[in-house]
Amino acid sequence: MAKLDGRVAFITGVARGQGRAHAVRLAREGADIVGIDIAARLPGVPYESATPADLAETVDLVAAEGRTAVLKVGDVRDLDGMRSLAADAVSRLGGLDIVVANAGICIPSTWDEVTPEMFKDHMDINVTGVWNTVMATSSHLIARGGGSIILVSSYAGKKMQPFMVPYTTSKHAVTGMTRSFAAELGVHNIRVNSVHPGVVNTPMGSGDMVDRIKQTNAKNPRLARMGTPFLNQYAAQPDEVASVVAFLASDESSFMTAEHISIDGGAQHF
Repeated sequence: MAKLDGRVAFITGVARGQGRAHAVRLAREGADIVGIDIAARLPGVPYESATPADLAETVDLVAAEGRTAVLKVGDVRDLDGMRSLAADAVSRLGGLDIVVANAGICIPSTWDEVTPEMFKDHMDINVTGVWNTVMATSSHLIARGGGSIILVSSYAGKKMQPFMVPYTTSKHAVTGMTRSFAAELGVHNIRVNSVHPGVVNTPMGSGDMVDRIKQTNAKNPRLARMGTPFLNQYAAQPDEVASVVAFLASDESSFMTAEHISIDGGAQHF
């Protein structure tokens, strides 16, 4: 018997990368998957955005694990849309037990290159989008008698990421949000924890992302050394992050809440 048999997981940013890895791993553990992804060009990002084809591929991968996937195009900034998807999932699958707030953006820029629009987009997607996710789903977890909420923060939510003031600000907000929701939702037997990946080998590193990081690093090279892993492996694989998410989603972490787990090879300490 898989450790998530009979459970339903709601995942944002599910079309590819870490979101897809979470969906496949939780499905492998027995959960049906509900998900949302904008699957369109994201504002200002230097990497390739997810597509409807990516979303369809995730549906197929979940189905290959023998589980149901209810995945839709949508925007985490749209609270009403999120609530509608959650209600539809409960109607079709019987309830919700697990929430993974994974969707986010990252635009490397030196402090003086950041525009008001860039800062707003980080806050709207990485902070308000996470809040929307919890607000749209928590009542359904309460109805089930409890559950697990996992918020995807970052290495930048514990220390800081050079040349990413909006991103670092947003991910620190997610860390604080984890603690606050954990405190108030604990009475409903809902656990709220955050995961903090460092560099992850996903499509976020595609397109012009690497070149953009090199450009910002060149402005102050001594900061570029921050976040170096202790291990020989530089970047996590998405499955390595998904393994931690699966642990937090399961009863194996039943007495853990308000925790902030790093998957960064020790980078936060450098």
